[in-house]
Amino acid sequence: MRLYDTATRAVRDFVPREPGKVAIYLCGATVQAPPHVGHIRSGVAFDVIRRWFTARGYDVTFVRNVTDIDDKILHNAGHEDVPYWVVAMRNERAFTRAYDTLGCLPPTYEPRATGHIPEMVALMQRLIDAGYGYAANGDVYFDVRAFTNYGSLSGQKLDDMLAADDSEARAKRDPRDFAMWKGAKPGEPAWSTPWGDGRPGWHIECSAMAEKYLGPEFDIHGGGLDLVFPHHENEIAQSQAAGDAFARYWLHNAWVTTAGEKMSKSLGNSLLVDQVVTRIRPVELRYYLVSAHYRSMLEYSDDSVREAGASYRRIEGFLERAAETVGRDAIAIGTRPAAFDDAMDDDFAVPQALAVLHETVRAGNSALAAGDVAAAAEAASATRGMLDVLGLDPWSDPWVSSNPKDESAAVIDALVQVAIQQRQEARARKDFAAADAIRDGLAEIGIVLEDTPSGARWSMKERHGG
Repeated sequence: MRLYDTATRAVRDFVPREPGKVAIYLCGATVQAPPHVGHIRSGVAFDVIRRWFTARGYDVTFVRNVTDIDDKILHNAGHEDVPYWVVAMRNERAFTRAYDTLGCLPPTYEPRATGHIPEMVALMQRLIDAGYGYAANGDVYFDVRAFTNYGSLSGQKLDDMLAADDSEARAKRDPRDFAMWKGAKPGEPAWSTPWGDGRPGWHIECSAMAEKYLGPEFDIHGGGLDLVFPHHENEIAQSQAAGDAFARYWLHNAWVTTAGEKMSKSLGNSLLVDQVVTRIRPVELRYYLVSAHYRSMLEYSDDSVREAGASYRRIEGFLERAAETVGRDAIAIGTRPAAFDDAMDDDFAVPQALAVLHETVRAGNSALAAGDVAAAAEAASATRGMLDVLGLDPWSDPWVSSNPKDESAAVIDALVQVAIQQRQEARARKDFAAADAIRDGLAEIGIVLEDTPSGARWSMKERHGG
């Protein structure tokens, strides 16, 4: 297997720290808000990576943390006038629901930051004792100039960097020093430490939790491309300065964009997963997110997701036709083509792997047309083997239990699209009464239309009561 390692900026052969085992730490959610499609791409991408290691026979330990305390969580809690943990727990549940909805396997461990304050305090003490950390005015900072390799992951020079955070510069030795611990402020949650009450900085959390669950050295650290700096850079500095070898490989997934911009709450262009899956089948949304290479930017639109969904339905259709011919029980998860495995071994090249999958489906359809039952069954089993790796097998959980509902949703979508087309035609000929009648008729059965620059979108009106 070969992986692109951000730290070396090269594709490297994968050599596990311990033969037959893989330890992965993925930076998970900061739960200040419910997840949009951009947030969830990381979970889906690393779910495929984790599944591939398992398919290759590795015993995988997969840690995905939850950051349940930070400035934005506190800001939102203050705005709502509720405790910080109310915001954190509500949004953590929304993330869990999104992961489950999109077929992500649960992590081996899912630690929360606030549950690991003792480990953070111990790590900061080690750094202070080693001359890399210092306390000032109730805060604890990391001295970046003391760590000679600072900037190596992101390829930056220290003197070109901006100040690290919004803490008062006079409390720091250097404006680029970053806070590992933030002194208590009135009304904020606080924990006791030898340097005063306060709360953890973002970066110390992951260094402490990775060491606790995976040890001082582990195989892979992952996360979104936006985490390379400062978060992952600072993790490396903390952990290695404390004497840990830390991660051997660094993997980063690219962003989901809308109109060429990174999807984010601040841009106001986010698409919440809970909303998207009311109009897009979850399995088809996963197929869309999986279909691009994990290091490639992915431009989101409902139209592109529907295109991906059509491709996925062709795979489903072949499996159903094969099942009608040979029986579903005769189509077990089978051996994958060697070309598929070669693609996945090459830095998880899913687009090339999907090309093999679709070629297998085409061959299977040809076999069905020719009456070659044995070849059709073999192709169907191989197809299921490939889909299983990608978390897309329609006959496996979580998709098998939702298929009847998903099929109904697909039919509803097709019918609504016909109505939308008729409304567009009515508006084009300036028959606004007919266009309004179509819109109002859909509204009466709970379907709400929204006119956007890219065309009309529809969603189901929330219903209450029995």
